Amino acid sequence: MSREPYPPVEPYRHGLLDVGDGQRIYWECSGNPDGKPAVVLHGGPGGGSRPGHRQWFDPERYRIVLLDQRGCGRSTPSAATGDLSANTTAHLVADLERLREHLGINRWLVCGGSWGSTLGLAYAQAHPARVSELVLLSLVGSTRREIEWITREMGRVFPAEWARFRDGVPEAEREGNLSDAYRRLLADPDPAVRERAARDWCAWEDTHVATYPDHRPYPMFQDPAFRMVFARLVTHYWAHGAWLAEDALVRNADRLARTPGVLIHGRLDISSPAEFAWRLSRAWPDAELVLVGDGHSGPGLLAPLLEATDRFAGRR
Repeated sequence: MSREPYPPVEPYRHGLLDVGDGQRIYWECSGNPDGKPAVVLHGGPGGGSRPGHRQWFDPERYRIVLLDQRGCGRSTPSAATGDLSANTTAHLVADLERLREHLGINRWLVCGGSWGSTLGLAYAQAHPARVSELVLLSLVGSTRREIEWITREMGRVFPAEWARFRDGVPEAEREGNLSDAYRRLLADPDPAVRERAARDWCAWEDTHVATYPDHRPYPMFQDPAFRMVFARLVTHYWAHGAWLAEDALVRNADRLARTPGVLIHGRLDISSPAEFAWRLSRAWPDAELVLVGDGHSGPGLLAPLLEATDRFAGRR
């Protein structure tokens, strides 16, 4: 059954939080200041928060917290240039705790999609007492196996597009780690090399999520500044396996015992096959797996997402 998102709302409070390492993260609150706290973790890494994320929650019942993770969106400094050594999964987890404390929140519902599901799981497993529920969609574990699927093995599904993606790196590097090869190109001193690498990376990103009817190219990929930030952060994280031990998020699922979760995933998600979501649900008995006939970011994910946030709205 289809559902419409909640009406648009504007933030009633926002700011920049100094989280150390010269980093300031943008945050905002909307909805009911006395409502149930919920934080939304955007995808990417580097995708940034969007106004539509506020519409996943009943604004009368939720205090909706959005943020832009380090280096992207309205957070500073931009990841378009410079050193990224202080931008890792552990840093982002610590930033969430600083933000929670800054906002005076005891526990919050954690909601995230795609990369945001990886970050949400990593945060919840590190700080389970601070998470009331998890609502995750288009799940990924950011494992090396998944990264290899997206950057190489998926060429079996999109052969022509993948060949163009592969050929974007020097011939000598085409059999190696493509994320790392692009990461190096995106740090090249020649701005033309960096811009071409960002274009090639984002063109491939827009290919492997385009598996549902009426998909339209992601408009932000037409913005050179956004492309550079997004490509630099994704390749930085993927080249390092997101600094997570392989399969750690499934192996550590016991840390989420007694934490309710809803895992929403598309059966037709080629970008992120349903295997990870299924394995996680098997290791986490308090999670419900909802499979829908859609792709990575298709409209079929919205109705179960809204049903989950509605169900948890009255739970403290």
